[in-house]
Amino acid sequence: MERIPASERTREKLKALMEGRSDAEDGRSELVRLAARLIIEEALEGEAKDALGRDYYARGATPGAGYRNGYRPGRVKSAEGAIEYSAPQIADRAEPFRSRIREIAGGRTEALEAMAVEMYARGLSTRDIEALFADETGKSLLSRTAVSEITERLWAEYEAFASRDLSEFEVTYLFVDGIAERLHLGQPREAVLAAWAILADGKKALLHLAPGTKEDTASCKEFFQDLRRRGLPDPVLVASDGAPGIIRAIEECLPRTIRQRCLVHKTRNLQSKVPEDVWPEFKARASACYQAASPALARLLRDDIVTTYGRDLPSAVACLQDDFEACIAHLRFPLGHRRTIRTTNLLERLFGEERRRTKVIPHAFGERAVLKLMYAALIRAAERWRGIKITEFERRQLKAIRDEIDTAFAARTAPAAGAPVTASPTRLSSKDRT
Repeated sequence: MERIPASERTREKLKALMEGRSDAEDGRSELVRLAARLIIEEALEGEAKDALGRDYYARGATPGAGYRNGYRPGRVKSAEGAIEYSAPQIADRAEPFRSRIREIAGGRTEALEAMAVEMYARGLSTRDIEALFADETGKSLLSRTAVSEITERLWAEYEAFASRDLSEFEVTYLFVDGIAERLHLGQPREAVLAAWAILADGKKALLHLAPGTKEDTASCKEFFQDLRRRGLPDPVLVASDGAPGIIRAIEECLPRTIRQRCLVHKTRNLQSKVPEDVWPEFKARASACYQAASPALARLLRDDIVTTYGRDLPSAVACLQDDFEACIAHLRFPLGHRRTIRTTNLLERLFGEERRRTKVIPHAFGERAVLKLMYAALIRAAERWRGIKITEFERRQLKAIRDEIDTAFAARTAPAAGAPVTASPTRLSSKDRT
């Protein structure tokens, strides 16, 4: 038993507590103490590993580095009372081993638990954090190995986040977007998909973050299927960019949901097809379509653009007409919500936050390393989100829209002569859309 690292024994106790196999009287307090003890012991073992130059079970030794010689007890104070831990001892060194972590641990449990993780989550590399944990002589108080082991807490947090039950969330609006990241060394960038929602009470919540090979239908379907397996209810509207894989996945996995095409992405597509000198006027007229008072008026304005530019700018007009009903889907919703639900802008800004961090750590690759850093950046940004106000009148509007969707869905799926209709909720009749 003594040949097992102290942190492993603590981890087993923590696991037993979480599985209900512990006889602790106050489970919550014991959970905090064991979690803090595990962090301290992992940091101390990382420090010992750096001093010896080898892992716990590795053979061989550097002359003068010494060898592991059991553990000695230590104690720190915390809000949950004294926390006891086991500190590794090193014998037969050219210079006596002196743990710098133990010197700063007394009375500073909270810093050891959270400071390194927060620094990493907010964009500092392990090298940066190691430099910050240095004394006046420049000697490291927290080794890079110890920092890496402590920040692994983020992976456990991500796994819990990516598997949590979503049935408790009453989702009204859902937003989905992806960003390309280098998940594997030497391989092309791969898509990481994210989803956030506006709930029935107006609050915003990050719901999911998961890798996919690319924004193809199979990857996107798996993303949505995972959300549904975990209890995601049918949102009233889902907003995404124009990636064909995402569109098909939405229509297959969320057939009782209206699809909104992100207008920021759509406007970029239009701009690429219009001459620079014509773009200001064309943009103004396209924006008038997308911001019209009603879907019926938006269609009239579109027809006017087609008549005006159809001969000279056929590719721009074709782009405007492509997926037009999804571009104006937000016009069916409460006026105060339209600005928020017509784009995936919030995810775009979050990806900017995340990309700023990965630039700081350019050699962080691998699915695990990238996902835990992305999760840390996105979940902390999400904590600062401000919701939207949903009035009682707007709730009634949303309920009426939901009833329309359900009626249209029932009509499409009801047995009928001939081939079944497979149109998505955004392709309702003109009467339904107005």
